[in-house]
Amino acid sequence: MLIEVLKSKIHGARVTRTDIEYEGSLGIPEDLIEACGLYINERIDIYNVTNGNRFSTYVIKEPAGSGNFFVNGAAAHLAKKGDKIIVASYAHVDEKEIKNHKSRVIRLDENNKMIG
Repeated sequence: MLIEVLKSKIHGARVTRTDIEYEGSLGIPEDLIEACGLYINERIDIYNVTNGNRFSTYVIKEPAGSGNFFVNGAAAHLAKKGDKIIVASYAHVDEKEIKNHKSRVIRLDENNKMIG
């Protein structure tokens, strides 16, 4: 049996821009994509801590070190600049391997820089 578990999480990101005209996705700095084990075009869930909205989209790359978190397309109706968000991805793990699974979680400060 496969169990769906948290694979990666970016906690405490701040939205830096929204663009309704873009065709969808969440732009994330490349260094943070790598730090938490995400992949370009991977499906992600966004939990908007500021307003309670939840939505799904996919990862696109922003320049490393930029701190940019761009919410694009229809999702831009669900977040605005300055909103605090959580980015999560999930994986299916065989229940025999579940005890060895470790989620990759990173936390960000108010400037979208990793802390701790």
